[in-house]
Amino acid sequence: MMESITASNRLRKGKDKIIYFLVCSFSFLAMIPLFLILWDVVSKGYKNFNIRLFTEVTPSSMDALLANMNDEPIPGGILNGITGTILIVGLAILFSVPLGLSIGIYLADNHGKRFAKVVSYLTDLLQGMPSIVIGIIAYAWVVKPLGGYSALAGSVALTIMMLPMIVRSTEETLKMLPYAYKEAGLALGASYTNVVFKILLPSGFGGIFTGILLAISRVMGETAPLMLTALGASVVNWNVMEPTSAIPLLIWDFYNDPNLVDLIWSSSLLLLIVIFLLNWTAKIVARKWKV
Repeated sequence: MMESITASNRLRKGKDKIIYFLVCSFSFLAMIPLFLILWDVVSKGYKNFNIRLFTEVTPSSMDALLANMNDEPIPGGILNGITGTILIVGLAILFSVPLGLSIGIYLADNHGKRFAKVVSYLTDLLQGMPSIVIGIIAYAWVVKPLGGYSALAGSVALTIMMLPMIVRSTEETLKMLPYAYKEAGLALGASYTNVVFKILLPSGFGGIFTGILLAISRVMGETAPLMLTALGASVVNWNVMEPTSAIPLLIWDFYNDPNLVDLIWSSSLLLLIVIFLLNWTAKIVARKWKV
């Protein structure tokens, strides 16, 4: 009997070691392309990663051609793309966060009702919608009525993309909170609004804020919707009703211009650093404010 148990334990431990080895091996294989991409971007992007990248607008193709002929760094930078990204994403945050929080709160409190089920289904549908389709929708809703491309139209497209993640993170975080929080607040005479804004949302701050940061990092690199809405600009623009550039749009422009192709890597490196910092911040917040 003891020999049978020992043999069974050995077999189980052997299987565990094999599965552990396979999991580690496949994880390592999955990480190889990621490290190769990171190495490629960093090794090629640092050459033009200087102060001019942040303080000067995009150079002309002729200036870049002359710099390449003289084996010099490409003059100019992507200041117009940086300011445009800040403007468009900032407006998208301003639009999506209050709306996403409101919908998430409603779904968390009424998840059994028919209308809530419809809203939840539409949220899932929106989350899986291709970004180019969202760009077409924003073009029809904003660009055509306003009669031109603008930062506002681009922010509407990004707002639509951010909403599902903010809604889901808010809903799931509030569902995880003990129901006693809400009961205690109402029992003490607080209004429903005060319970939500002074008890539930602060208690679930970690999960909600993490969802917001992840939503921002998701739309930071989107190009297709902005091509149909913001269009791009060669100068710094803070007017929300005018065409505005963004870092992803500049990367696409550089790709189509052989003289500016070196700026692709510097712009991609900057975008990669920003997205990495956002995801890193999200992990820190999630770890510190666990529900």
